[in-house]
Amino acid sequence: MSEQDRRTVVSGPHKMTPSEAFVETMVANGVTDMFGIMGSAFMDAMDIFAPAGIRLIPVVHEQGAGHMADGFSRVSGRHGVVIGQNGPGISNCVTSIAAAYWAHSPVVIVTPETGTMTMGLGGFQECKQLPMFQEFTKYQGHVTHPARMAEYTGRCFDRAMSEMGPTQLNIPRDYFYGEITCEIPKPSRLDRGAGGEASLNEAAELLATAKFPVIISGGGVVMADAVEECKALAERLGAPVVNSYLHNDSFPASHPLWCGPLGYQGSKAAMKLMAQADVVIALGSRLGPFGTLPQHGMDYWPKTAKIIQIDADNKMLGLVKKISVGICGDAKAAAKALVSRLTGRTLECDATREQRFAKVQAEKDAWERELDEWTHERDPFSLDMIEENAKEKTFNGGEYLHPRQVLRELEKAMPPDVMVSTDIGNINSVANSYLRFEKPRSFFAAMSFGNCGYAFPTIIGAKVAAPHRPAVSYAGDGAWGMSLMETMTCVRHNIPVTAVVFHNRQWGAEKKNQVDFYNRRFVAGELDNQSFAEIARAMGAEGITVDRLEDVGPALKKAIDLQMNHGKTCIIEIMCTRELGDPFRRDALSKPVRFLDKYKDYV
Repeated sequence: MSEQDRRTVVSGPHKMTPSEAFVETMVANGVTDMFGIMGSAFMDAMDIFAPAGIRLIPVVHEQGAGHMADGFSRVSGRHGVVIGQNGPGISNCVTSIAAAYWAHSPVVIVTPETGTMTMGLGGFQECKQLPMFQEFTKYQGHVTHPARMAEYTGRCFDRAMSEMGPTQLNIPRDYFYGEITCEIPKPSRLDRGAGGEASLNEAAELLATAKFPVIISGGGVVMADAVEECKALAERLGAPVVNSYLHNDSFPASHPLWCGPLGYQGSKAAMKLMAQADVVIALGSRLGPFGTLPQHGMDYWPKTAKIIQIDADNKMLGLVKKISVGICGDAKAAAKALVSRLTGRTLECDATREQRFAKVQAEKDAWERELDEWTHERDPFSLDMIEENAKEKTFNGGEYLHPRQVLRELEKAMPPDVMVSTDIGNINSVANSYLRFEKPRSFFAAMSFGNCGYAFPTIIGAKVAAPHRPAVSYAGDGAWGMSLMETMTCVRHNIPVTAVVFHNRQWGAEKKNQVDFYNRRFVAGELDNQSFAEIARAMGAEGITVDRLEDVGPALKKAIDLQMNHGKTCIIEIMCTRELGDPFRRDALSKPVRFLDKYKDYV
């Protein structure tokens, strides 16, 4: 049978097994790749994945499988699919599905469940699988009868797209078997509109009288493939464009109106220009609180600006920030509708277009100069550690490198069309200032869930979706310890990627809090690691240790060459100083207060 025959979905009512109905419905939804670990609970369906043209990619740990499905989805715009054995295999996925939820990724997690005849008896690998995902899924489909397998499967795939987030398909393991007659449902996809006429007109009137409009280009711009429409709106207004937090790929960095990302360790240029806005257009952004907190000592959010918020989810409108106009609509269609309403009109901001552009360029130039000169962190603890590191030189006579200098060199060496994922942690967050992209679906982070161990498996899934694109992950040594085992997945299944590991021998982000709030009383923050490059080689990948600044760029270029031209995964281990950037949550901590005498010195 040809591959095309395998991918052709049967039409009309047919006699089949529930396993066949499940698989045929996935084929109808374009599923070609799944991630997970094989298990007896779904083996009857798994037996026919290959003849249906579906590849199950076995992973080392199911959390990694969920992140891979997320990365696959974020690059392709299609469903990511993850599956595992009932009980512990499924519970291992909770963290990664939570990350996909906050990234609005249409991931479908298939959760085979204990059989109906032993359910509730406390049998082997039995647990309640719906409650553990209810906070992190948009829809939960529980197959109530084998004859409804195709119905529930199709609904989960439809809802993942329409609700813009993960869904769960829960299947009692005995329901894969038997004989049913059913028809495979055709996929249903929403055609999203621009929003209500009244709200669009009101937004257009606000923009017509704006003197200093600023656009926030959010994740919705990426999901809607709306970058060109965002550009058209920016160019009509002459408005600076800032990326919402961790969506650095939502507007091309080469565009004259691009100003960089807001949020933690973002662009000072973006923040200074945002502070001058009288009208803010939040295009495809929920305006999450962590992405608008004060940063670099600046409380930059404009207090008197009118805010136009555009989001496909009406529940997000006005949830975080007080808004003047809320538009429930697709980012692409809404931006196009606004441009249409503004075309041919005289706008107040037209008169100051040149002066505004000069401000944009001046702020961007100043920020770039500062980044060039910002070679190391300036807090007293970082200065102490720089001096201490200079004395150590314990590995092959090398030197510990300043993270900011490393990030700048990595930025310069990035190939065109690159995809980058970043983990949670100190250096990775500082990378927000240095990562720039030309096209959407290029940058992936754990978003609001902020879990360690995210970046590496996510970039593996991204590579599966786009094997022609260079794929790079960033992780600190703490987060790397949670995900490095997936190097074996890359080697076993020929999925070549490049991982950059910042080896600074500490949990840096939390250690910064101990510096700022706990008088440098360090508890549980130190990491004593083996050579990650050597571990990579033991796993069958390539490993490079970098301890000279001039080797950073060449190491990345070599690793990319190994990935793209030789099919090799490479781990770049960069030996960094213990410098610390700003803490993650300065807003959430305060100096300690103690009442018991035995703790009186711990203030």
